[in-house]
Amino acid sequence: MSEAAVRLGRPGWSIRRALGVVVLLAALAAVPGFANNYYLEVLSEAWFYVLLCLGLNIVVGFAGLLDLGYAAFFAVGAYTAGIVTLRLGLSFWLSLPISVVAASIAGVIIGGPTLRLRSDYLAIVTLGFGEMVRISVRNLAVTGGASGLVGIERPTLFGYHLDSIGAYYYVFLLLAVLGVVASHRLENSRIGRAWKYVRSDEDAARAMGINHAMVKLAAYILGAIFAAIGGCFYAAKMTAISPETFTFNQSLLILLGVVLGGRGKIPGVILGALVIVIFPELFRDVGSMRMLVFAISLLLIMLFRPAGIWPEKWR
Repeated sequence: MSEAAVRLGRPGWSIRRALGVVVLLAALAAVPGFANNYYLEVLSEAWFYVLLCLGLNIVVGFAGLLDLGYAAFFAVGAYTAGIVTLRLGLSFWLSLPISVVAASIAGVIIGGPTLRLRSDYLAIVTLGFGEMVRISVRNLAVTGGASGLVGIERPTLFGYHLDSIGAYYYVFLLLAVLGVVASHRLENSRIGRAWKYVRSDEDAARAMGINHAMVKLAAYILGAIFAAIGGCFYAAKMTAISPETFTFNQSLLILLGVVLGGRGKIPGVILGALVIVIFPELFRDVGSMRMLVFAISLLLIMLFRPAGIWPEKWR
């Protein structure tokens, strides 16, 4: 039997599932052919939030670390792309590796002081970090102050200018798919198992020889990289960013997607991200009451599915 056949014969993976994934991706790729700009805008935002929720899921779901300032990493990526292209005059594609480095540094900055913290204390520190980043970009000249950065140039790929909503639908869909693949690989890797040991019982994990400090730090860094890459493309899509985009409410919304879908479960996190973006649009006809209807719907979901819509199975 070939190696590929053995791989497909593993529990949880089959030829039928592989074909289902291919068909689903083909259907999603065909959406711009018949959807109008409104639906493409909503779906683009949905795939963008899928990427952000997958990044936060590494921190909250896999490693069990509460993060209330995740929008700060999103801001690092967006502002790095804006500064690199506007202030330095470099290509957008050069801003991606620079953003990854900046996000890694930010992950170390937030991860370092929190290595010995747990529960409420961890939440307070991450909340403070998120507010520090927002206030800093609001008051620095290089970030444009309260007005932010305007006129960020949209990139060109293989001679094609990414200047349409259909192009960014594909961009964020591709990023979401890559995020799913990366999350799956991380979850089943050695460090992924270490994250889950630390999440279940940190003291027992340390007794088994797991370097809990490095494991936590890796979770923050990798989660920050997901957000930073998404932030770069968000800045290119919007061509303008401001500090008000990266508020505490933004962090809560991303965290809601992870918890609502089922933290630690990749399909659940994807579903949670889609819910927080698409559900408010479904209730748009209700008018000013749509957020109330949305909140009641979320409350009912959490009452009947407290572990999330698609929770992880604990053994």
